[in-house]
Amino acid sequence: MKAIQLDVNSIEYEPIEPEIGTYDKAERKTRSIKDALVFMVSIERGDTEADASKAVKELIDFAGKQKIKNIVIYPFAHLSQSLEEPQRAMNILDYMVKEAEKSKLKVYRAPFGWNKRLAFSAKGHPLAEMFKSYGSSESAKPVKPKKVDTSIVKKSDFVGLPDTDHRVIGEKLNLFSFQEVSPGMVYWHRNGLLVYRQLINFIRELLNKYDYEEISTPTLANIALWHVSGHIDHYRENMFVFDVAGDQLGMKPMNCPSTILIYKTRKWSYRELPWRTAIIDRLYRNEISGALTGLFRVREMTMDDGHIFLTDEQIENEIKLMLQFVREVYDTLGMNVQFNLSTMPDNHLGDEKLWEKATDALKKALESNKIKYNIKDKEGAFYGPKIDFDVTDSMGRKWQCATIQVDYQMPQRFNIKYVGQDGAEHTPVMIHRAVFGTLERFMGVLIEHYQGKFPTWLAPVQARVVSISEQTNDYADEVFKELRKNGIRAEIDVSDKKLDYKVREGQIHQIPYMLIVGKREAESKAVAVRSRSEKQKVMPIKEFITSIKEEIEKRKAGQAF
Repeated sequence: MKAIQLDVNSIEYEPIEPEIGTYDKAERKTRSIKDALVFMVSIERGDTEADASKAVKELIDFAGKQKIKNIVIYPFAHLSQSLEEPQRAMNILDYMVKEAEKSKLKVYRAPFGWNKRLAFSAKGHPLAEMFKSYGSSESAKPVKPKKVDTSIVKKSDFVGLPDTDHRVIGEKLNLFSFQEVSPGMVYWHRNGLLVYRQLINFIRELLNKYDYEEISTPTLANIALWHVSGHIDHYRENMFVFDVAGDQLGMKPMNCPSTILIYKTRKWSYRELPWRTAIIDRLYRNEISGALTGLFRVREMTMDDGHIFLTDEQIENEIKLMLQFVREVYDTLGMNVQFNLSTMPDNHLGDEKLWEKATDALKKALESNKIKYNIKDKEGAFYGPKIDFDVTDSMGRKWQCATIQVDYQMPQRFNIKYVGQDGAEHTPVMIHRAVFGTLERFMGVLIEHYQGKFPTWLAPVQARVVSISEQTNDYADEVFKELRKNGIRAEIDVSDKKLDYKVREGQIHQIPYMLIVGKREAESKAVAVRSRSEKQKVMPIKEFITSIKEEIEKRKAGQAF
């Protein structure tokens, strides 16, 4: 039994038409439910009523902790390739409903065997989306290795997607690909890696400006670390865990526990706080194959993480600096930001007075910066309140990327200390922050935001030199080398293709500037510059280089001409 458990603000579904021969005789009407725990489940071969009982018990326990009154059992066949025979699957689903109804909760079951229209709004806390697995009959059997044909390259993996989708644009611009041998992991091509690295370079410049120390920690750690942090209790199904020489090791799904281990390597004084750390490491989360969606949901990811250790008195000022950091990034990228304050959930850890203190500090930081914000009631992390940032892209869509979270709990779990002004030991506060979130997901957002038309500072190729004829190839090469010498990502086209074809090819690949050189340009040491917006201007090569370098260095959103 494979499932995705969702804590939602609302869910709405409507049966459209039956998909298989065995299906519920459902009425075609829309069902809308608010504040529900949704269990999207695939019944697999060998699943038993005992497995179903275990799943229902965990559902009821979680609902009780979250004070949720509604449960929705939602048949979702896409989570497994080892599905049970339909009639038996329906029987197990009915059994789950009966078991759940023994509690005081209101239980709904979406119809089985139907194509359904579905919409839901998941809550923002860390446990709002969890992968679950029950039963052992299929998973315990040895799995025959799947044969993967690596000898042929498909024409396209993304047929049928709209042209605005990041996967289509990524394929057209040769940014990245996904390979069957590494499901949910990105193969960055040269062009995509250039954009990816520019984002990291941008963040690293700001890390230096805001006085962060960059660190790095191993991908693997003994499972004992994840017991202390609480990830085993709350996140086990989403981790890759395996045995090595008798020890259980886990691939890190988050950076905070290993960052704390570095903090613990020495003694700290209040004079040394806040200590700001940044970490840009690979993380691994065991997302099920049915949930993988291009760059938006992957198993291997890189997060621009930051962890700040500080005193209570420093929280408000530190949040102000983080807000400046976030605004500087998104203003540069031309994306609007909506600020949200997520408050204490019902299943919180720790003293409510500390929660109130942390929440007040977040409010003061927002208000002193004259920032309007929305309240997301009870949607904070289980260890502390947070500020979430919704960014709006060029198509008016909102994405949650950046986050700032105040954490009193993990420092206590790891028993970390600093020596205060009074000479006694105190427990520091820890702030978790990410600006992009995961780089992979943010790349997907950014590709669709710009529709592949990256500003010049981000563009994989910033200029392409095009020779009109064989007689000007030598001058074209001279221009190309001058661009490269000045640090401009340039290409050259001295092929015998027609000029119109060369220009069209540059437009398809969204190259910001085409430098066309003919006999007149060669004689005057100039270039005919054609911008992506189809503006044209003839200028000396040195003038163009000065202009484009300024545009790149200042990370301008638009083109110089």
